Amino acid sequence: MKKRLWVVGAGTLTLALLAMALYIVLPTHAASSNTSSSPYSQPRWWAKYQIVSAPGFKPAPAGTTRSVTVGTNVNVSHEAGPQSETSIAINPSNPTQIVGGANEIFRLPMRGYFSSDSGATWGGVDLPLPPPIAQNGFDFGSDPGVAWDLRGNVYYSYIVVFFSAGGTINGTEMAVARSADGGQSWTATFFNLGGPGQFNDKPMIAVDTNPSSPNANTVYVAWDTTVKGKGGPSSSGIQFSRSTDGGQTFSTPLVISDTGGGQRFGIGADPFVGPDGRVYVAWHDITNAILVRSSGDGGNAFGPITTVAPTHIPFDALIPPQNLRGALVYPACGADRSAGAFRGRLYCSWMDANSAGDTDIFLATSTDKGATWSAPVTVNDDGGGSFQFNQWLAVDPVTGAVDMSWNDSRNDPTNASTDVYFAQSTNGGASVSPNVKVTTAQTNETVAGADLGNQYGDYEGIDARGGSIHPIWTDRRAGGTVDGFEETYSATITVK
Repeated sequence: MKKRLWVVGAGTLTLALLAMALYIVLPTHAASSNTSSSPYSQPRWWAKYQIVSAPGFKPAPAGTTRSVTVGTNVNVSHEAGPQSETSIAINPSNPTQIVGGANEIFRLPMRGYFSSDSGATWGGVDLPLPPPIAQNGFDFGSDPGVAWDLRGNVYYSYIVVFFSAGGTINGTEMAVARSADGGQSWTATFFNLGGPGQFNDKPMIAVDTNPSSPNANTVYVAWDTTVKGKGGPSSSGIQFSRSTDGGQTFSTPLVISDTGGGQRFGIGADPFVGPDGRVYVAWHDITNAILVRSSGDGGNAFGPITTVAPTHIPFDALIPPQNLRGALVYPACGADRSAGAFRGRLYCSWMDANSAGDTDIFLATSTDKGATWSAPVTVNDDGGGSFQFNQWLAVDPVTGAVDMSWNDSRNDPTNASTDVYFAQSTNGGASVSPNVKVTTAQTNETVAGADLGNQYGDYEGIDARGGSIHPIWTDRRAGGTVDGFEETYSATITVK
């Protein structure tokens, strides 16, 4: 595997040393030649860093956001320049209100999207950034996650990366913004500031929306923090923090992954909450496994780590449709909080290589609060030979259905172009419905004109409530974007 080198002007030497300091030697075996692993030699927001730290970079002005409907597909962002890596959440108190988020690649802030008509039309707004640390420096946001509470407040988690005027990284911190007007305006809390040798990455957010829970409306955030080791490779621990005052303050982070003995690494932390208020965090570990840990007291203390399933891909895979950035292996999980027959059941989905050398989406379930997990079920029904990645999962809190969406290359013999597909399980994860194509046009992120440094990003989103299902994804369909760059799309799926 080759290591990548960027030259960005005055900060070249600093960046080279930083890349060396962050390099982690991961297992190099892969299921076949079709899924090769790439090294974790820099944080996942590194591609955006190359753009904004280049000499002469000037942030593009904010675009005008309006809704463009293309069949059942809606262009949420409709904005110049690329957006990628998406998240979405439905207001449990008013399901006509939906909020989404995405990374801006040619601009510094995060982008928030809001709809008050069940996703038919959307507005857009920038999320706040703190002042730069260094004089004449700057900062940018990355990695969106959104969630609502029971009081009509919506929360948006992201990271902030700080730079000197010359583009040298000064550190990162966590951010959680909150909105009381459906996502039209935001106030942010910033915490867990780390210096140049510490990198916060990949935050996800959840809120306890069980009315009878002792921890109702508590906000939970989980992420990984990479720290340079002494004279050796970096280590990355999964961190967890909570807020009991509506996102105004957050607790001192807890490291909840295993940090003992040798090189450690975890990424893709996903917090979720069961119907009894128990909070869970799942992540992908360097031991080639999806792991999970839970807390029954609102995140004060956590029980033992258990294994959802082993994985073949140690970190990510350079698959044909995501051939430069690599498709990340991470869990997307949820709990059945409905009044149905499977109330309390846990579900986790992830991408991994199969024995044939391509990738699939897998689903496993737990009926004992995460202590043990079922054998995985394959979600995609393409018959093999294509690649599935960037999955997300939502458990409908009203119907109990498990709704999943992902990127899928099955309709392109070269496996370069993708569609978004959808599937559902209504029998507690025992089986999955026939897959349904969501997109009305394909996206190819491997050709000239695509944002090749970011491609689709690391994940997409989906949420569901009362049988109304809303996936959100990165889309660069021909003729369906402002300037040919990636935009944020969504759709409404109704299953009757």
